[in-house]
Formats: sequence, C-alpha cells, structure tokens
Amino acid sequence: MNHDPRDLEWQRRYEQNDTPWDKGAPAPALIKFLHEKQIAGRVLVPGCGRGHEVRVLGTQPNTSVVGLDLSATAIAQAKDLSSQSVSDPDINFIVGDFFHLPSKLKRSFDWLVEHTCFCAIEPHQRPDYVRAASSALRTDGKIFGIFYLNPDTESGPPFAISKKELSELFDSHFTLLEEWVPKESFPGREDRELVRVMQKQ
Repeated sequence: MNHDPRDLEWQRRYEQNDTPWDKGAPAPALIKFLHEKQIAGRVLVPGCGRGHEVRVLGTQPNTSVVGLDLSATAIAQAKDLSSQSVSDPDINFIVGDFFHLPSKLKRSFDWLVEHTCFCAIEPHQRPDYVRAASSALRTDGKIFGIFYLNPDTESGPPFAISKKELSELFDSHFTLLEEWVPKESFPGREDRELVRVMQKQ
C-alpha cells in the first residue's frame, strides 16, 4: 500500500500516543442512539482508531463490525483493547485505505458509522469519502455520522463543515432520514457536532 505523507503522519501519531481526539470511549451520541434504536447487520467503521465505536457496536444483537484504519499501530492497539474485553462481540479489525476498499468489502455493509474520520481528512477529499461510503454499502444501506460543525481549531484537523456543505456532498448519493445536534458530547464538543442518519439511494 502506498502512503502519502498524511497517512504516515497518522501512523506516527499513534506510535507516539499523540491522539487527543481519542477520548478512550465511544462517542456519547452513538451510545445514546443505540439506547433508543438499533444499528444491526454488517457495519463498517472507517478510521476506527483504537476501536471504541467498533466494540460498542459489536455488542448489539445480530451485528458484525469491521473496523478499518490506515495505521497498523492503531489497529494493533484496537485488537489489544478488544482482547481485554469481557464480552465476545463479532468484530474484526483491518489495516486499509477507506478510499481504496478491497473488492470483498464493497457493497457488503448494512451500516457505516462515522466518527472523527470525515473531519480528519483534507476537505478536498470529501467527495472521495462520499463515493467510498456509497461503494461500501449495500442497496438501502445507511450511514450514522457524527460531523463537526465548528471544531475549536482553525487550521484542522478536525476540519469544520456546514449543514449546507453536507447536503451538497451527500444528497446526490444519500437520502437524509434524520438530523440533530446531539445533547450528548465529549467535554469541549458540546453544540459543535451534527448527527445525520442517511440512506443510500
């Protein structure tokens, strides 16, 4: 796999434990959603990092989860953390590039769960993200996405995005089912996030 400099930067960050975005737990908005509704079937978490969202999703009934990340160190740490878990969820971690999914992963997922991957990529890569998400999902597959409206940094990552920009990017491939600003967020992210549930057209 060929890596550009930013890919190698993510690897370095995990090797040096320089990962301030990692709060050591799944996103509160995802936990809240799972208490009220179900994300089931085969689920992909791109840019999964240490796999916090993967593990909580894996505890859902009738669910298998694939965590994907560019960083081999992140994936190794995710596997180590998962091996320490008391439960035995149906999860798998893979080193790979979301923008270049292997054919066996294309059109194979019922859900894609987004948290801190979309906001970490360069803004010019966002159309590629949308295409990759569409290619990963089966017909009528859905996205549960937590997006940053106004992160507390100007240069990024994380990079901000507006509701209007999200619609311009996703509406040609996905139908918006729900949208809300979550009341549940990590400290410092209150009112800075937007949750969207979208279905592949």
